[in-house]
Amino acid sequence: MKNAEIREIPTKELQERLETEVAAYEQTRLTHAISPVADSSKIKAARRNIARIKTELRQRELNK
Repeated sequence: MKNAEIREIPTKELQERLETEVAAYEQTRLTHAISPVADSSKIKAARRNIARIKTELRQRELNK
């Protein structure tokens, strides 16, 4: 997900998306620990996506 796409999403929906992304990331990490995932770059991409969402939420919080 690109930064421009994240900026267009309303705050409430962005918070819900963050919760689902974190849950999916944790599940992927757990699965990877048991048996290696074929494409481990998805873990890195998920972590960065979570960071982008958190950054946007924090910017919105500071700009109120």
